[in-house]
Amino acid sequence: MAESKPIHVLQLYPRDMNIYGDFGNALVLQRRLQWRGYEPILHSYDPEDEFPEQVDIIIGGGGQDSGQDKIQQDLLRIGDKLHALAEDGTPMLMICGLYQLFGHSFRTREGREIKGVGLLDLRTEGTDTRLIGNVVAESKEFGEILGYENHSGQTYLGPEVQPLARVTKGEGNNARDSHEGARWKNIVGSYLHGSLLPKNPAIADFLIAQAVQNRYAETIQPQIDAAGSAQPIEELTRKARTTATRRPR
Repeated sequence: MAESKPIHVLQLYPRDMNIYGDFGNALVLQRRLQWRGYEPILHSYDPEDEFPEQVDIIIGGGGQDSGQDKIQQDLLRIGDKLHALAEDGTPMLMICGLYQLFGHSFRTREGREIKGVGLLDLRTEGTDTRLIGNVVAESKEFGEILGYENHSGQTYLGPEVQPLARVTKGEGNNARDSHEGARWKNIVGSYLHGSLLPKNPAIADFLIAQAVQNRYAETIQPQIDAAGSAQPIEELTRKARTTATRRPR
């Protein structure tokens, strides 16, 4: 029997921060880990839950302002633990609402400030303008990134983070600078739903590669083919991405 090699994937606040299908990101990580011979173990964490002892990848999704209110105090409560994991190189993917709260603060349209955990050097301002539609962005690290944005908060990066990508179709972080998302250490922040990872396996494989390197000091293979598939997985992904880029804004 082959040796079991578990990788623990933690989804933060799925009860309140998962309104655009962001759980699909967990499913992609699960399947791509299985295809490479690792055992994915999925955990969920909601306010007042016990934080898992073993965490290899952390993901989080989007939510309304009310959802951010519900999790704010608990997120601050576990902030030191998240900072320590980030410093140790734990890969993380934060989408939309949790992307905002991984920054310093989110000021709502009404002027109320929701304090963030401060892992990413960024701030978000609520506006009356909604940025919505399909997005295409170019990343030096991950190539072409595809997704769907739907947010009225506009995010501005500080000097301690780099943008994830430059937008070629859509808006991204805000309506001014053509930046989408943020990168710091092994953290990826983005406004893109859809879910993000099915359309962008390069980001999924980055998270997996970092987790496997941290846990087992192993390097993953860049290409995968699932047993029983009529076509190679990467070929199916390429066709899906080609179709997605043709969708109108």
